[in-house]
Amino acid sequence: MDESVENKPNEETKVKSKKPFGFYVCSLGFTFERVSFYTVKYMLAIWIATQTGKGGLGLTDVKAASMASMFIALTYITPVLGGYVADYWLNPKFCVGSGMILMAIGYLFTWQAHSIGMVWAMIILVSIGTGLFKGNLSGVNGLLFDDEKELNEAFTVQYTFVNIGSFTGTTFIVLLIPLIGFNNVFLVCSLFMFLDALWFILNRKSLGDAGSKPFKIDQRKFKSVAAQNDETEDGKNAPLTAGDKKRVTAIILVTLFSVVFWMAWYLAYMPVYYYFGHGDGAAFLNRANWAIGSFNVPTSYFDSVNALVCIALGPILAKLWTKLAKRPQGDMSMFKKTALGMIFMGISYVIMIVADFVGQGNASMVWIVVVGIVMSLGEMVFSPLGNSFITKMAPSKLMGLLLGFWPVAVFFATLIYPKVYAILKTTDPTQFQIGYGILALIVIGLGVVLYLSSKSLDRLESAK
Repeated sequence: MDESVENKPNEETKVKSKKPFGFYVCSLGFTFERVSFYTVKYMLAIWIATQTGKGGLGLTDVKAASMASMFIALTYITPVLGGYVADYWLNPKFCVGSGMILMAIGYLFTWQAHSIGMVWAMIILVSIGTGLFKGNLSGVNGLLFDDEKELNEAFTVQYTFVNIGSFTGTTFIVLLIPLIGFNNVFLVCSLFMFLDALWFILNRKSLGDAGSKPFKIDQRKFKSVAAQNDETEDGKNAPLTAGDKKRVTAIILVTLFSVVFWMAWYLAYMPVYYYFGHGDGAAFLNRANWAIGSFNVPTSYFDSVNALVCIALGPILAKLWTKLAKRPQGDMSMFKKTALGMIFMGISYVIMIVADFVGQGNASMVWIVVVGIVMSLGEMVFSPLGNSFITKMAPSKLMGLLLGFWPVAVFFATLIYPKVYAILKTTDPTQFQIGYGILALIVIGLGVVLYLSSKSLDRLESAK
């Protein structure tokens, strides 16, 4: 590869393994938030499609997918606005704490919800709260480190904390549903968010000055390519340079390709829930065996497989990225990681098709677990590194905005996947295998194209 597109490491600089306490304050902030979010993410589609006599709203699975996707979509678009607010107007610490409290109040609405109107109130409040919380907490965490070489490992470990939260929610909290009902589990999610806010606010001092000022003037201590132009007061207020614009373009391109990955990722839950899954009503076809002895495995454990694999891979991949960064040729580019993630995602659909073909209406749960493992491998290859990529490459004056822009891929993906699901929805195994097979080929093909194009795209990342 051309030296102009390499990120060669400084041989004399050693990456610190010890992280500041403030890093764990921020990372646990994500853990508590993900407990609530992933519990609600799982429950919302199931609850809306469950019969009213069993505590649900009694709507169709297509309507349930649409509502659940809107909940996810809005929570992934509002961080753009929240990041802009933290860039120029309010300090990120205040944004994060306020966002936690708004999310807690939002889940209280669903606790008392017996209509779609109350659900929309929850969606709006949680979306606004997430906008103030999500990208800004990652930005504060990034400011705690002096050396950009520490960021890939730090954000990968942070992603492990994220998945500890999602694993806890989908593995344990959802087991409360048959005991206390859907609505009371929403209350539990609210209490987790109030606890999160208390944890963060009481430990604000451990963050030092990080996040005490808007990102525009709260400069990074390490000297990345993007930071070099922002060192002086003139640099902070000057227009974006040609190099800045190219790096912003690189961030946008990675985000656009991520749309395909996240569309396929979220869509995979629909056939697992409704085609292979089991539950009350005609929406569930139950074409897989979910029993282990006398224990009927909840479909939410598919989410748990994802979280558990991400937790296990987090420390391993964190060390791998640090090791790769020390190579003479530098780390693998973000474009290649995104491409590999898409390829793994496409392969997971191939496994799903094989499971249905081999199982003939009673697929082994082992196949479903393998689908979750391959999906999670693809997710861990590139998703945690988006925050690192942006923190290193974004001009400081746009860091909060671009950290908020990264989740925009999920916003568009969640608008797209219900429509794709409605097209692919079928009770005919042959049509299922053909439809999802075509989707698998498209996703894998786009991943291959991106991988082969990465050398040219890398030049945008390293532009001066």
